[in-house]
Amino acid sequence: MESRRSALLADMARDAEFERTDFLARAGEQLDRFMSSHQARIRELGGIVLIDEDPDYLAVTADGTFSSRSRVYDEARGEWITENEVIEKAAELVELYNPADILQAFAEAQAEDVGIDDGAAPAEGDEAPSAGPDDAYAGAADQWAAGQPAVAEAHDEQSAAAALYGLALDFQDRSQRTEGGLIEQFENAATTLLSMVGTLVIVDDDDEHLSLGTGGFRGRVIPEGGTSWQDISSPDQIVRYYDPTDIFGDLAEALADAYPAVVADADEDAAEAEDSDDDAEDSEDAPDDDGGDDEASR
Repeated sequence: MESRRSALLADMARDAEFERTDFLARAGEQLDRFMSSHQARIRELGGIVLIDEDPDYLAVTADGTFSSRSRVYDEARGEWITENEVIEKAAELVELYNPADILQAFAEAQAEDVGIDDGAAPAEGDEAPSAGPDDAYAGAADQWAAGQPAVAEAHDEQSAAAALYGLALDFQDRSQRTEGGLIEQFENAATTLLSMVGTLVIVDDDDEHLSLGTGGFRGRVIPEGGTSWQDISSPDQIVRYYDPTDIFGDLAEALADAYPAVVADADEDAAEAEDSDDDAEDSEDAPDDDGGDDEASR
């Protein structure tokens, strides 16, 4: 019973970690796009203070980097310490801050928040008094609303169709970003392994070619109606022509063809896991000695 529970928890943990990684990748990409589109404005403003609530501080400098201050508990010293940090990329912020909170801070920035001194976080105690915390329920509602798509108002069949059309394109873009995140996560996770197995050809047809090597997925296609080859290498480009499910399935087949032993090993591991589950279920179903004797006596 204990082993079964551990297995279930392990499965949940793997899925949770995958979903967390996927969320952070997508949120980081969204934040990067926002920063890129507004970099000139941020530079002209001379930076913006986004969070200034004792002890937390976050500001974006004119050059697009972030200055952060936070308080953490040092278990070795048994005391709270203040840490100042320079964060080079917007995507790295999602490990420290809720992306919705960062975008909300940009939305609520006022004239007095503009311009920072050399991008440095103020020393602890130098910050201006800050307002009290927002209502928890209002904050949760704002976070939820920040992730919802904008839906155009509709008053008749034609306007409803137009709104649905825009919504479909919005979610197509969201889907491609999500799928692109899966491709990128796989490439990052497989980097060390790929250096050992070399390049694997996944698709090789007259109008398409896709392979996986130390540099990640690389391919080229002749688009429908086209006559010349187009190179594709970035995750966003790849998911325009391929479904990640198909890519990973075809990759597994290519590995099985190149290394037949991996299939046998996988089948053996699956069989052992199934036998372990069966043994655990038999152990749970089997009556104890006393229960067996009582049943027989009746």
